[in-house]
Amino acid sequence: MQRLVLVLNCGSSSIKFAVIDPRIESTVMSGLVQCIGANDASLRYTVNNQTENCALPHIDYRGALQKILHLVNVQEFAKSILAVGHRVVHGGENFTRSTIINDEILTAIRACTPFAPLHNPANLIGIEEAQKFFNYYPQVAVFDTAFHQTMPKHAYIYPLPYELYAKEKIRRYGFHGTSHRFVSQKAARLLNLSLVNTAFIVAHLGNGCSAAAILNGESIDTTMGFTPLEGLVMGTRSGSIDPGVFAYFAKSLGYDIHMAIEMLNKKSGLLGISQKYSDMRAIEAAMQQGDELSTLAFEIFCYRLAKDIAALSVPLGRIDALIFTGGIGENSVLVRANTLHWLKGFGFQIDNARNAMHGKATGGIITKQESTVALAMVVPTNEELLIAQDTLTLAGASHE
Repeated sequence: MQRLVLVLNCGSSSIKFAVIDPRIESTVMSGLVQCIGANDASLRYTVNNQTENCALPHIDYRGALQKILHLVNVQEFAKSILAVGHRVVHGGENFTRSTIINDEILTAIRACTPFAPLHNPANLIGIEEAQKFFNYYPQVAVFDTAFHQTMPKHAYIYPLPYELYAKEKIRRYGFHGTSHRFVSQKAARLLNLSLVNTAFIVAHLGNGCSAAAILNGESIDTTMGFTPLEGLVMGTRSGSIDPGVFAYFAKSLGYDIHMAIEMLNKKSGLLGISQKYSDMRAIEAAMQQGDELSTLAFEIFCYRLAKDIAALSVPLGRIDALIFTGGIGENSVLVRANTLHWLKGFGFQIDNARNAMHGKATGGIITKQESTVALAMVVPTNEELLIAQDTLTLAGASHE
C-alpha cells in the first residue's frame, strides 16, 4: 500500500510540487508552475512517466495553486495521500524542527513575514489553499531556517547594538536548511560515517547560493544571514557587500532603499557583473566565446565561494568532506574545479575524470584516491524528499 505525501514548495513567482512515497523514496508525480502572473506563465508536470505542458497566461498565485491541487486530486493515487508537507522559508527563532500546522503555528509563520516578505506570504497561501482542498489531511511545515537554529550565539549575533537582537531579533538565521540537512545526512551514508562524528562543509549552489559548516550533523555556521541576500555571489543577488554603499547610493545616485534592495536582489550577482546572464550555464558558454565580463563573473563567483568555504573551516577544526550540491554544484565541472584550485592549500587534489562524471561512478567523490587529507564530493539534493519524510513521520503514518 502506498503512503504518499503531497509536497508544496511555494516560491515568490513559482510553485514546485511533488507527490512522494517517502518510505521507498519514489516520486509518483512532480511539476512546476513558473512565471506566475506573467503572459508566459506555464505548468509542466510529469505523472505515470508522461510529461504534460499547459499554458496559464496571467494566472494569479491562488489560481496556480488551485490548478495544481485540482490536478493532484483527480489522480488515481490521490486516495493514498496521507498528508501535505509545505516548505516554509522563515520560522525565525520559533522553530527548531518541522511541525504540524495549526492556528498557533500559522500565527507564528505570519509573524515572520517581515523577515521574508517575498516568501512567507507565498508559503501561507500554499497552506491556506491546501487546507481548503485537503482539509482532512495533516499539514506540516518544514522550515528553511530550522536547521540553522543550532548555531552558537557567536556565529549568529551581528556586531550591532545588542538591543537590535534582543528587541527586534535581527541576527543571522541562515537558509537552504532543508538541502543542507538532506545532503549532510546522505554524505555520511555514502562515506560510511556516523553522522554524529562528521565535519562537513556543504556548498548549495543554484540561483540562490549558501554554504554551511555542519559538525556532527548540526549547523554551526552558514553564509546566508538575516535574509537570503547575505553571503555568496548568486544568480541575481550580490551576496555580502560593504553596507556603506547604501549611503553612497542615496547621496550620490539618488536611490531610495527600495531601489537599492531591488538592485541587490534582482540586478546584481552573475547578472550584474556579466550584464547578460544569471544562469551559470550561459556564463560558461559565453566564457568559451571569449566574453570578458562573463569570465570575470565566473572568477568572482568561484573566488568568493572558496574564501567563504575556507572561513567555514574555522569552526569545524577539520574537513571530512567538502560537498557540492544544487543545480550549479551538481552540474558545473568548471565551478568545482576552479573552486578547488583556490582551495589547494587545504590539500584538495581533484580527479578530472571523476569530476567530469560528477562523481557518479565513485560514490560522489571527485578528488583523487590518494587525496585523503581533503575529500570533495558531489551529492544531489532532494529537498522535496526530506520534506516528505518529515511530513510522514509527523503525521504518524510512518508504519503500516
